[in-house]
Amino acid sequence: MMNAWQAMLLGLIQGLCEFLPVSSSGHLVLFQALLGVDQPGILLDTLLHVGTLIAIFVVFWRDIWAMIRHPLSKPVYLLVLATIPAVVATVLLGDFFELAFTGKFLGLGFLATSIILFLSGKRQGCRREMSYVDALVMGCFQAFAILPGVSRSGSTISGGLLRGVNREQAAKFSFLMSIPAILGSVVLQVKDMLTGQAVALPILPVVLGTAVAALSSLFAIKFMLYLIKRTDLRWFAVYTAALGIWVCLDQWFFHLVFH
Repeated sequence: MMNAWQAMLLGLIQGLCEFLPVSSSGHLVLFQALLGVDQPGILLDTLLHVGTLIAIFVVFWRDIWAMIRHPLSKPVYLLVLATIPAVVATVLLGDFFELAFTGKFLGLGFLATSIILFLSGKRQGCRREMSYVDALVMGCFQAFAILPGVSRSGSTISGGLLRGVNREQAAKFSFLMSIPAILGSVVLQVKDMLTGQAVALPILPVVLGTAVAALSSLFAIKFMLYLIKRTDLRWFAVYTAALGIWVCLDQWFFHLVFH
């Protein structure tokens, strides 16, 4: 049975890595392999995602409220369009993604993140107005980032930068894109809970894990919005490249963590 400290650690990893360009799913898979921690269970996993949603709503409540008041506005259309590629990929490649979450391609996923971040480099987009093509391209990057090790935030921000979108706008839209993505994940998990697949957990680990996920997500969003104005993402590329090389070597040769 998962204890409170393990749940809080999972919440910290989920919250920080969801918005830092290093892959939350990849780090969760890696953490579970390193320490032999079982899957957290559907209930905790769902609420960890709810914690990240809380942080998004706190930071971007004005934008979200504006879209709620004007559901037929361009920002809503952009988000819908950006969500379509991930939905299509999930329907067509669901079995492949399920296999990927065993960690089979984890090292390659981290290396893919480093390449994407490096390619975006010092691109300084000048356009603050998002186009529909921009949204679709960023959505395709988000679909690719379903793979563990491929950062959703890093990939989508890089996709925006490669399209010439302003850095701040690319980051902001990337974070807003996570709302339908996380909501979709939560809905699927709730369906599994209702069919009796949820793992019963004590209330304390669930509450603490969710709270830590929300607070760490809030920090990660604020930090990325600050950082994106002042530097590029290549420092994160160095980290994910080193991590990817280490994981690949262990998976292919050493088998110290991945057996």
